[in-house]
Amino acid sequence: SFVHLHLGIRSDGLSEQALSSIHHIVVPEWEKLTQPQSAAFVSVPSLLDPSLAPEGRAVIHAYLPATEPYEVWEGLTRGSAEYERLKAERAAPLYAAIERFIPDVRARVDVELVGSPLTHERFLRRHRGTYGPELSAADSAFPGARTAVDGLLTCGDSCWPGIGVPAVA
Repeated sequence: SFVHLHLGIRSDGLSEQALSSIHHIVVPEWEKLTQPQSAAFVSVPSLLDPSLAPEGRAVIHAYLPATEPYEVWEGLTRGSAEYERLKAERAAPLYAAIERFIPDVRARVDVELVGSPLTHERFLRRHRGTYGPELSAADSAFPGARTAVDGLLTCGDSCWPGIGVPAVA
């Protein structure tokens, strides 16, 4: 499962480091790469396309890639105080990742949306809040789009590059 953090921030005075790359991958401890809350991917797409945010603002998307255990969310009621507390707790490593290149990001936030596995389950109709099949890079690669039938191609979250398909569907 995944936890996503979508932010709209004030971009005035951002450092060269913050403006130098659209993508950041933060892995605090490589030995723990596949453990929960261990790595974060961060994207600032408004650096490439300023029309994604109003003038003086930036859009940030950060997520924990397929390492969020569904079990910690199971049985919670969306909107409950416990659910909101858990969302804030589980989004903390995402803020920490962003703070590596925008140290004052929390003070800049105008809009904050946290997506939990329960969010994905409800709005994207994803089983247990996940995206696509679990394929270990150590065991195999995602299958491509080609099939044995001439002219028939596959698409979706079970073939390359597919994992982002549910998010944009």
